[in-house]
Amino acid sequence: HTTHNSAASLRAVVAPRLEGNFFTLDLPAAQSAFQSAPWVRKAVVQREFPGRLNVKLEEHVAVAQWGDGDHLINSFGEVFDADSGDVAERGLPDLSGPEGQSAQVLATYQLLNPLVAPLDRRLVDLALQARGNWRAELDNGAVIELGHGTSQELAARLKQFVATVKEVAARHQRGVDAVEAADLRHTGGYALRLRGVSTVRADAQGASGVDIKNRAR
Repeated sequence: HTTHNSAASLRAVVAPRLEGNFFTLDLPAAQSAFQSAPWVRKAVVQREFPGRLNVKLEEHVAVAQWGDGDHLINSFGEVFDADSGDVAERGLPDLSGPEGQSAQVLATYQLLNPLVAPLDRRLVDLALQARGNWRAELDNGAVIELGHGTSQELAARLKQFVATVKEVAARHQRGVDAVEAADLRHTGGYALRLRGVSTVRADAQGASGVDIKNRAR
């Protein structure tokens, strides 16, 4: 059973690429033909006497969109082509980064996304930019600059932000949904932009040290 391919669609893709009969069919070529079908990650083709082929297919399990929007990442962190219609309807997070870095970006997303759950938010976008800077976006549109570093360093910054941002926002009569942007690249703390309040800086020890710059617009 396949989720994304019917017998007819597989036949349309594979049949033109198969040559020979049961005995002369090139099994590696047949395997390659099946793996060329949309959503097929791996195929195993075996002869089953007296006269049939046994084909086992493993389909991609999409967990994120990648790059330009016409590609998906599977659960192994591998990029594969997908129909744009298939992509648009999935509501998957948008991940991006340099070529060959999809597995790293996915692993980092899977580490960071649960950390924002205490804010009743989730990450909808994570990008590893050309110079190694990480940028995330929450499902309410707030952009978080995570900076450089290992995934553990990024996680530590994000945990500190999540643990203190409610209190920082509350000091300015705002809720978490008022957060427009956060910059976690500052040593010892982070900068926060709240709707109606300019730059707020919180120290890394908690929300006790708050420096307001250019108070409410």
